[in-house]
Amino acid sequence: MDNAPQNTASRKADAAFTQVPIEIMVSVGRARPLVRDLLQLEEGSVLLLDKRVEDLVELYVGERLIGMGVLEIGETGEQQGQLCVRLVDVNDLGPSGA
Repeated sequence: MDNAPQNTASRKADAAFTQVPIEIMVSVGRARPLVRDLLQLEEGSVLLLDKRVEDLVELYVGERLIGMGVLEIGETGEQQGQLCVRLVDVNDLGPSGA
């Protein structure tokens, strides 16, 4: 039995799938104010997070942790002045890592 046409169709479907954009959420920390403090928030208020600037941030796709990184400021080209994340650890994203 010849699987060549089926394999070609499968590769085309895989290639199309890789062009779908996804959203990655970067978690820089959590704040845990009391309700009374939350109700008093106004413009200029500061929330203290449970992390420091130099701590690693977590990267998520949906609820799945996909890696860790450090925050940086872009220094060149289109990235200049843009907040960026440099990956320092990427979880196994393949089917066996699911």
